[in-house]
Amino acid sequence: MSPGRRRFEVDDHEAYGRPKRRTRPRTKLRPRYEDAVRGVVVAVDRGRYTCRVATDGGDATTAPPADDDARSVVAVRARSLGRHAIVVGDRVRLTGDVSGRPGTLARIVEVDERTTVLRRTADDDDPVERVIVANADQLVIVTALAEPPPRPRLIDRCLVAAYDAGLDPLLCLTKADLAAPDELLEIYRPLGVPYVVTRYDDDLVTPLRDRLADRVSVLVGHSGVGKSTLVNALVPSAQRATGEVSEATGRGRHTSTQAVMLPLPFGGWIVDTPGIRSFGLAHVAPEDLIRAFPDLEGIIEDCPRGCTHARTEPECALDEAVAAGTVDPARLDSYRRLLDSRERRAGD
Repeated sequence: MSPGRRRFEVDDHEAYGRPKRRTRPRTKLRPRYEDAVRGVVVAVDRGRYTCRVATDGGDATTAPPADDDARSVVAVRARSLGRHAIVVGDRVRLTGDVSGRPGTLARIVEVDERTTVLRRTADDDDPVERVIVANADQLVIVTALAEPPPRPRLIDRCLVAAYDAGLDPLLCLTKADLAAPDELLEIYRPLGVPYVVTRYDDDLVTPLRDRLADRVSVLVGHSGVGKSTLVNALVPSAQRATGEVSEATGRGRHTSTQAVMLPLPFGGWIVDTPGIRSFGLAHVAPEDLIRAFPDLEGIIEDCPRGCTHARTEPECALDEAVAAGTVDPARLDSYRRLLDSRERRAGD
């Protein structure tokens, strides 16, 4: 075969309906992949997709976690999908060798429509958004109470991303054996965000079990807060690397480098993500930011028409609420910091 010619596998989309010159018109029929196997993408690494496939041919997203009931299949993306991005959590259909044996390779030929998409950008002025995970229904914001200290601004950004993606937020406070959670919880009490508090000198699994069971939960947080430690406690076979906090910077060292989706022994899934230093919200419109602050959302109904709720607004009802003592000034400041960054982005 000459170097310039392309060779296709028998089940490749591009191998169908390509007649030679001066022959009958090209057919519009495409393979229907009726025998394709359903699976869920649990890891992505340099163009290789690790998929979990149920051995009984059922829906792998609900398959029991036992090794006898599901297997891992490595696959590539079919050319027919074009530039369609495939991420952890995607529900897909596979053809080819789906045995999962070492050295075998399947092909992802279809991606189901996503129910939710969690996105972030590198910065607030970055137009390129990155999909973190698909089809999750809960965002677990993991925050250490000490070593490293909590970062409420990052928590607020994660809440904005959760509400924008249609995910239920859950605040998970770790290292309660080093510091009390009361001060941080008081900041978010008006929002009604559910929370769990864990201690490293106690059982880590029990406080989270009911919140995670039968759900697809994404764990996010900056490095060193204990995500991987929680994952190892929840899924002992995961063996996720853990790290310590740098004494020089007070920040955690990155231990997880790729998102990975793991089945929970008691039902449900968790997605462990790499530690983040920032959570850009360029993909969120300024008028949608208020949804992440339900304690403020009802107050803006009293604002005059056309009010943008920015710091320069002379008659914003939010300022009046702060003056009356019904709104925490820190909450309003957090909202306006996000609003300022989005308005700068809109004016570029």
